Amino acid sequence: QHADPKVQLNAICSQWLPLSDAVLSMVCNKLPSPLDITAERVEKLMCVGPRTFDSLPPETQELKSAFMKCSSEGTAPVIVFVSKMFAVDAKALPHNKPR
Repeated sequence: QHADPKVQLNAICSQWLPLSDAVLSMVCNKLPSPLDITAERVEKLMCVGPRTFDSLPPETQELKSAFMKCSSEGTAPVIVFVSKMFAVDAKALPHNKPR
């Protein structure tokens, strides 16, 4: 009983498919297990830009094994990956630029 069609659509969709449950369910079902990650992928995630894994401090290199174990023990280190994402115009992407 609202004049705005966006509000009506939002009300229908929120009853039909709660977004948070749907997204979490798809993430759990579709993303590979963190235990299946390769050592090369761990090194790529731990290195920024042109820096190599071997150039990281020894303390940081030791986190690689903890990263691959994904242990939930109280003594295991907590590793957090922070990623900044922002909208970019499609024309600015490298594959859309003329060569």
